Amino acid sequence: MMRKFVNSKLKWLALFGVVLSAGSLFAHFVLAMRTGTSVAEYTTSITVFSWRPVSDNAAGYLTAANRRRLWGPVKPLQYLHPHANPRRNYEAPSLKTNGFIFVRIQGGFHDIRNAICDAVVVSRLLNGTLIIPELQSTTSSKGISSNFKSFGYVFNEEQFIAALAKDVVIERNLPGNLKTARRKKEIPVFKVPRSTSTEFYLQMVLPVLKRHSVVELLISDGGCLQAVLPLHLEEYQRLRCRVAFHALQFRHEVQVLANKIVERLRASGQPFLAYYPGMTKDALAYHGCAELFQDVHAELIQYRRLWMIKHGIVKGNLGVDSVKQHLEGSCPLLPEEVAILLGAYGYPSNTIIYVSGGEIFGGQRLLIPLHALFENVVDRTSLCTSSELISIYGKERYLAEPPPLENLQFTKEAKVDAWKTSGPRPRPLPPPPARPKYPYNIEGWWRWVAEVDKEPEPTMIELRTNAHKLLWEAIDYMVSVEADVFIPGFDRDGKGHPNFASMVMGHRLYQSAAAKTFRPDRKVVASILEEFRDNLYESNRTWARSIHKILSQSLLDGLQQSLKHSKPLAFLSHPVPECSCMAHEATEASSRAPKSSMHHSNPLEFLGVQYPCPSWMENDTISVGDKEGEEDSDDADDSLIRQFFQRTGGRPQVANPESSNKEDVSLEDQEELEGAEG
Repeated sequence: MMRKFVNSKLKWLALFGVVLSAGSLFAHFVLAMRTGTSVAEYTTSITVFSWRPVSDNAAGYLTAANRRRLWGPVKPLQYLHPHANPRRNYEAPSLKTNGFIFVRIQGGFHDIRNAICDAVVVSRLLNGTLIIPELQSTTSSKGISSNFKSFGYVFNEEQFIAALAKDVVIERNLPGNLKTARRKKEIPVFKVPRSTSTEFYLQMVLPVLKRHSVVELLISDGGCLQAVLPLHLEEYQRLRCRVAFHALQFRHEVQVLANKIVERLRASGQPFLAYYPGMTKDALAYHGCAELFQDVHAELIQYRRLWMIKHGIVKGNLGVDSVKQHLEGSCPLLPEEVAILLGAYGYPSNTIIYVSGGEIFGGQRLLIPLHALFENVVDRTSLCTSSELISIYGKERYLAEPPPLENLQFTKEAKVDAWKTSGPRPRPLPPPPARPKYPYNIEGWWRWVAEVDKEPEPTMIELRTNAHKLLWEAIDYMVSVEADVFIPGFDRDGKGHPNFASMVMGHRLYQSAAAKTFRPDRKVVASILEEFRDNLYESNRTWARSIHKILSQSLLDGLQQSLKHSKPLAFLSHPVPECSCMAHEATEASSRAPKSSMHHSNPLEFLGVQYPCPSWMENDTISVGDKEGEEDSDDADDSLIRQFFQRTGGRPQVANPESSNKEDVSLEDQEELEGAEG
């Protein structure tokens, strides 16, 4: 009797506990429903990551002079301003054109930007009606968003048409009859290579356009027009600038998310630095940098290089001395080397570094040295939630997982049949039964590398991911342009052309020339780092000042190198002097400059900028009110370096005083050209 009483009491207690739990869950659910809006607003307004403010760590040694040297503008370039408006007789486009120009573009993010600008210029040159270009990697058949496809998936179509209304006639689609003819492949198609001359279009394409009223241009090499045009076509260069820097704005959702990331980067009240590694598989394969890796990635790079050799993209041998390539500056600077450069220049360990661009080939492990030296290394994934990234894709249809790879080996029955019909005896014995293959042996890249001669066709999911990469790079592009400081690890792509970093540096040169943009000479950097390889993590005054000098010189000398090497390949990598003007204050500053630095007093001379800014721009010019003659203290620089390398366990070293004095003199001269003198 007693046992029944106890059992019944336990049942009632258990029932009471269940009811109580259910009530608690219901109450939490009701509260969550009522406060869902406020919670959502709070979670989207908080900073996704956090760091210790720079003032907490560096208040004792980051002086105002050092802050200007690290983050301040390059003073000589403050007189350079964007001015891409027409300067000569420039008539509006005629409504009666010679026909329609349909453009298909293939390639990555920087290829697309460059090709769109070329397509607009060609349309203006031929007096044709440009149809909104079609981006091959973002068509609806690839499984991306049905709401945002092709050109409108990345860029703002309305802005593109409105901004170029006075330059070229633009339509969204071909007329019905021409659309049908194109679908039947009845319209003339030109596959135009990069750097095609204007004479080709005027002599070969224009007659066909007039005859058929439509032509199709297939652009697959990142551009379709020569970068440097003749002097009498200088207005077409400014048209390129109007397209790239004004008409080509990203879709609204992309701009909003990029602006959010910039706001979160600046939430602490501190400036930030953007870094582009440039370590893509194609770039590493093209330039022969496989031996920078000591794992399976080296084999993948070599396989890609072999494919490039077979297709005529690379003219050279498969085996390349990667160490020699790296010392000659033909390979990207490794993240570890960039971290050493920034630390030796004086950037404190809590500097905010935004890693831009696509995924680094080799994985995040390559960024471990950068994370070890700088505690605030972030990217788009750490600055926004996955739901925020997904929201810019739009509604996409479900894609099933790709089917497993088919067995490429002959079946046992096929081998036996081949043996039976292989001709008269004596014949070899039938092949032995194949050893069993386990899934981990036949799945992944190592299977097609070993058994087929070409890479497998991309799956639907891979194609969709490639389309998403355009949006990711669009976000990184905006953040990099707005960064206080930008440094590239590499400025060439997988075909030897200027890459994403070059486009960013060109945009920064046009929009805000005085913003600090390092263009280090990789060959010089590699030689110095190799010379002091055993003491890289020690605060050695000698090599630290050498690196400081290299980065300081790169602020202006890098522009000369860009003018010489990058501009002939891609105009947008160096849109000066055609798209810039000179402020009136530049002449006065040149006359006040000391004789010792007169060759650096007016960099607009070697840049070739002679056109004076119009009067309506006077109120918008940057004020140069810093006191002349004030110089930064070298002791402050040493303290920054010591503070940085103390985190690595390095031992401070002092070089020969006489050599240090000589370096100090050259450093002071260099600080004048970068505007460090207060």
